[in-house]
Amino acid sequence: MPLDQIDVDRLESGQESQEMTFLEHLEELRWHIIRSLVVIVGLGIVLFLFQGWMFDTVIFGPTKQDFFSYVAICQLSEAVGLGDTMCFRPPDFPKIATGFGEPFIMSIKVSFIMGFIIAFPYVLWEFWRFIKPGLYAKERQAARGMVAICSVLFLLGVLFGYYIISPFAVNFLAGYQIPGVQNTPTMSSFINYMIMFTAPAGLIFELPIIVYFLSSIGLVTPEGMKKYRRHSIIGVLLLSAMITPPDVVTQFLIGVPLYVLYEVSIVVSARVNKANEEF
Repeated sequence: MPLDQIDVDRLESGQESQEMTFLEHLEELRWHIIRSLVVIVGLGIVLFLFQGWMFDTVIFGPTKQDFFSYVAICQLSEAVGLGDTMCFRPPDFPKIATGFGEPFIMSIKVSFIMGFIIAFPYVLWEFWRFIKPGLYAKERQAARGMVAICSVLFLLGVLFGYYIISPFAVNFLAGYQIPGVQNTPTMSSFINYMIMFTAPAGLIFELPIIVYFLSSIGLVTPEGMKKYRRHSIIGVLLLSAMITPPDVVTQFLIGVPLYVLYEVSIVVSARVNKANEEF
């Protein structure tokens, strides 16, 4: 990657390119960050205005009996001839707010976190616009479509966490009882767990892309990943235990996709190495 980056606006307008100073780099980066924040804040404000729908349908969705995942799993159980063996529903539990301003603060927090998730493709595109002028033509060609792929993987990870991990986790945590203790979760604790079930899954699904770049610079090889395959299984189990509750089913649900992503990353690394050798 060349050290001198070209002004993005001039490059896109067809004007003659010229080298940028360090301060011009910072100015360019500042505007990319500002545009990203404007989009995130704008989406956050819109979601805040529709917070009734946001909380009732999205945030508290996995706590409802008619949530899509519960219905789909039950229908799958009947379709394979198991009757209602696989069917399960979340226990009915109240969610309380203990702080004076907790509902308002959590509304703002959730609005902007969801705004960031929705705006992630745009934020990634702004980041790409900043680094693209500093790449060689070969590097730009190799990274073509990377924004779309990263965005799709991230959103797939979030959806996986929301529709697969969350229902099992909510069912386990809300139904776990200690004799003599009434389990009454606060709104903030429930929302924090929902964030933990979804956002990390989106980042984990970016593993093939991370391996792609590490392979491009020679830090990762398919041979090395195959050599440490057994170690990766232990790492997958540990990571699954960290981001999910102590429930074997939920850990299995996150562990299997993690291992599949690891195997996919080996294929990605092999293709990158082959392309580098041919070049």
